[in-house]
Amino acid sequence: MPGINIGIDLGTTTVIAYQEGKGIIMSEPSVVAYRKTTGKIIAVGRKAYEMLGKESRSVIVIRPMRDGVVSNFHVTEQLLRHVIMQICGSEIFRPNIIVSMPGTVTSLERRTIMDVILASGAGRACLMEEPLAAAIGAGVDILEPSGVMIVDLGGGTTDVAVVTMGSMALATSVRCAGNAINNSIYKYCKRERGIVIGEQTAENIKIQIGGAIRREGLIAMSAKGKDYISGMPVEFEIDSDEVYYAIREDIRTILRAIHDVLERTPPELSSDILDTGIILTGGTAFMYGLKEAVENSTGIKTRVAEDPVNCVANGIGSVLSDMDEYESNGYLFMAHDEINYLNEDEKEEEAQ
Repeated sequence: MPGINIGIDLGTTTVIAYQEGKGIIMSEPSVVAYRKTTGKIIAVGRKAYEMLGKESRSVIVIRPMRDGVVSNFHVTEQLLRHVIMQICGSEIFRPNIIVSMPGTVTSLERRTIMDVILASGAGRACLMEEPLAAAIGAGVDILEPSGVMIVDLGGGTTDVAVVTMGSMALATSVRCAGNAINNSIYKYCKRERGIVIGEQTAENIKIQIGGAIRREGLIAMSAKGKDYISGMPVEFEIDSDEVYYAIREDIRTILRAIHDVLERTPPELSSDILDTGIILTGGTAFMYGLKEAVENSTGIKTRVAEDPVNCVANGIGSVLSDMDEYESNGYLFMAHDEINYLNEDEKEEEAQ
């Protein structure tokens, strides 16, 4: 096919682009800033992220992806146009694009993602489940008849899947990941301290002292916010135990999702997982003690993949370089008029 081949990990918090032959060439926050009155885009990516919580009345700063799916079609289209223009410039042929999606999206969500990709300037497009791409990016030979469990912990969703023979045997997705953890820290500070903090402050607290298990040695950090009652700026200290108790219900939700998939896994695949272990991917996999929490909960050896943040993008990149191997599993580039969004059963269900 003519045109550049591009893989995009279109995440709730970050958009990562992979170009065939060049590797990862872009990684920016999936944030867009635009004028409230005219709708004109004024900043995309890192520049827009720096405006979060600081915007004026005339500017709106949003994340157009929510929980791994499109929440604002127009703004997501502009975000993807920005990515495509950065990569392709003035290329004559439109690019061929593979975009990742959560493992358990609905037909309507698939349709929306495909529409926004093609509207943003792609010539032909393909969707690929994030757990499958993450497994490839983590170095797993997914074509082997052996089960591997992938836990992809992103910003909006945690995808848990058992991958074997080039596809997912079973999967679940929970809307509890990095953003939900940030929100729990925000709520804790407001409820227990009477202090309102911003999204970036909550993220910093999570990264610096957050943990899926209690730390042996208590650590603390200073943060800034504003008093909920007076509205005055304040600086306060928060410790790792406080953060642990604030986010532990989120960790339990993630662990329950893993247990749910393990309980539904056929015996032969379960024995494979016992041998191969559980692989953690995605940015939230870096959280202190998360690997240990999964191991303690399941009794199965767990490891964090090398370069977990870029696993999905690297996995899509591997597929771009050898599409023939994956065509038999249904991963085909399609133009807009070739898309068969719904099978006959789904059409009947929608009609009813």
